[in-house]
Amino acid sequence: MLGKQKGKADMVEKSAVSSQQSASKRINTPLTEDIVMSLKVGDVVLISGGIITGRDRVHKFLFHERPDKREIPFDLEGGMIYHCGPIISKTDDTYKLIAAGPTTSMRVEMYEADVIKSYGIRGIIGKGGMGDKTLTALKEYGCVYLHTISGAAAYLADRIKGVAGGWKIEEFGEPEAMWLLDVEDFPAMVTMDAHGNSLHKEIERLSFERLKKMMV
Repeated sequence: MLGKQKGKADMVEKSAVSSQQSASKRINTPLTEDIVMSLKVGDVVLISGGIITGRDRVHKFLFHERPDKREIPFDLEGGMIYHCGPIISKTDDTYKLIAAGPTTSMRVEMYEADVIKSYGIRGIIGKGGMGDKTLTALKEYGCVYLHTISGAAAYLADRIKGVAGGWKIEEFGEPEAMWLLDVEDFPAMVTMDAHGNSLHKEIERLSFERLKKMMV
């Protein structure tokens, strides 16, 4: 199963590399509905502005506890959640990011649609894609999923210019806390758009067809 998932992720990243031949789109956060609707599967983007990390613990907390938006120190409306458990060092009162690679997005599939709806999220960054429930939410609420490079945490960290703040650090621990990261030209590719399209589902379909031919 893990090998199958890894193979699909590799195919997505090969698609991302080939798409680099076309001009990248530069987008800034917070995202507007117009920006989201203009993005299509296969678009390579460079993201600048603030992105918010959120892994299993954050999603579970938002889903079950439903904190008021005013309780969260960062504005999530129009924001982008990055599925990431960053490695961060602290010196006095200053946080420095060491590495920030993506984690597997399907880990939070059961929560993501509700988080998008409840907090006005416009973008999800991760790896491996997400399921039908999230795909439906992307279309219904105007959100987009972007796949970024796995196995390149230090490279991606170079695109992160600073740590603007953190939330639930002591309660959740640094990797699981919510962090606001300032990024510049952070690379990603749209693999699930707000029009109901999913590159991950297309790759799965093509892989299945290839397998059937091999079995004949």
